[in-house]
Amino acid sequence: MRRRRMLFSLLLVAAAGMGAAGVPAAPRAQAAAATAPLDRVVPAPASVRPGGDPYTLTDRTGIRILGGSAEARRIADYLAGVLRPSTGYALPVTTRDGDGIVLRLGGRGTAGLGAEGYRIDSGSRAVTISAARPAGLFHGVQTLRQLLPTAVERRTEQAGPWRVAGGTIADTPRYAHRGAMLDVSRHFFTVAQVKRYIDELAMYKVNRLHLHLSDDQGWRIALKSWPRLATYGGSTQVGGGPGGYYTKDDYRAIVRYAADRYLTVVPEIDMPGHTNAALASYAELNCNGQAPPLYTGTSVGFSSLCVPKKVTYDFIDDVIREIAALTPGRYLHIGGDEAHSTSHDDYVAFMDKVQPVVARYGKTVIGWHQLTGAHPAKGAVAQYWGYDKTGAAERAQVADAARNGTRLILSPADRAYLDMKYDKNTPLGLSWAGYVDVRRSYDWDPGSYLQGAPADSVLGVEAPLWTETLKTSAHLEYMAFPRLPGIAELGWSPAGTHDWGAYKERLAAQGPRWDALGIDYYHSPEVPWPAR
Repeated sequence: MRRRRMLFSLLLVAAAGMGAAGVPAAPRAQAAAATAPLDRVVPAPASVRPGGDPYTLTDRTGIRILGGSAEARRIADYLAGVLRPSTGYALPVTTRDGDGIVLRLGGRGTAGLGAEGYRIDSGSRAVTISAARPAGLFHGVQTLRQLLPTAVERRTEQAGPWRVAGGTIADTPRYAHRGAMLDVSRHFFTVAQVKRYIDELAMYKVNRLHLHLSDDQGWRIALKSWPRLATYGGSTQVGGGPGGYYTKDDYRAIVRYAADRYLTVVPEIDMPGHTNAALASYAELNCNGQAPPLYTGTSVGFSSLCVPKKVTYDFIDDVIREIAALTPGRYLHIGGDEAHSTSHDDYVAFMDKVQPVVARYGKTVIGWHQLTGAHPAKGAVAQYWGYDKTGAAERAQVADAARNGTRLILSPADRAYLDMKYDKNTPLGLSWAGYVDVRRSYDWDPGSYLQGAPADSVLGVEAPLWTETLKTSAHLEYMAFPRLPGIAELGWSPAGTHDWGAYKERLAAQGPRWDALGIDYYHSPEVPWPAR
């Protein structure tokens, strides 16, 4: 396979070099065919108007900031960092007016783009990205990357030409919350590995990184008030590996890196269940005062904080206080799923006590949808992870909460869980929610998915990636790609663009880009990938 990739890359370079080394220019029709159409991007833009001559990057191209701020300058530097290695061009960043790649923050035509929308105007003299806010400018840069040849993603100099099709894109997101969850508790992932995943999420305009920081198998954030949570509770993982944890500086580094790519980190401390790592670290958190052993298996539902004990709420207050202080985002996730060892009455009492603690430290509660079986606080968000076999009563409970003001994040396990196997032959992942192929993951509408829930109760979508069987970045990528871009499109693109037939063609065009980036993706037979 490696030899096939290398041969394909050499053929691409040779073909491109022929066009750049004194050979007569290709006819206009052939040149146009080599330029990616404006609508061949993921997520699908809200509006595309092709037309006019393409823009071509050259060794004279600069990146120009108009109406710029320090954030706009940082985005321009980010774009230059993507383009320089593959093009070999200097691409100086400047505030001088002129042609080239223009990043324009504010000004005429940007008022309707909101906090995350952008506009791209491409013609023979310039390609201009306009936005009202920096996040929109950054999202426009991600679209520009996809409009350039896939070789632009390589870290060594490649042959051009580097063309962007002529025309206009105007684009705004459908939902405010477009998330991905990474479970670092079942298997620990380093700061560098999390950063790599963040970069991959940012390419598809995902704007929330939900970090599952605690579970039965590991506690992954160091806290001053309860230090053994990390040093002891974080000392293992599924299968008995070494585990690990993030220092506060590590966590801050992740938060900053995500923020630089316009993702907000949502930390999760799962409770009252999924707490064996904490119970093993501190005996007093157990009702019998005895600490259980560390756990390295994959069963769920056997652990519970001791609901009647005062020390439980002292513990929770400390944990939430320290994590809230580290987290600039508005949300803090308190879990609440699979609390099978907690009685219903205890669960309701527990959630009634914990939700005000989150509010006291300036955060808004998110909980898994079992929270709707208690008393969701005003403004709380429930994350629905049910699937086709979820009972009607449970679905109705969530829909009823939505009608009463609880906002919803949709993560149906048999659609959005990236750790579900693609089919029976998938070497990684689980299958308790069934097999989830690429079409099934994409082909549903968040606005009408949960019967009885108002469409405007849906805050957005999220793609969880649980890691019972996943140990490396390559494992994460194999399960996330190609399904993650589809969930991202459901969150970003207008409902009217939703069409599997068209989507699979656009998705197929992403394959060579992932090859260039070294992303080890699953070659689904449902997708017409280009020949390698």
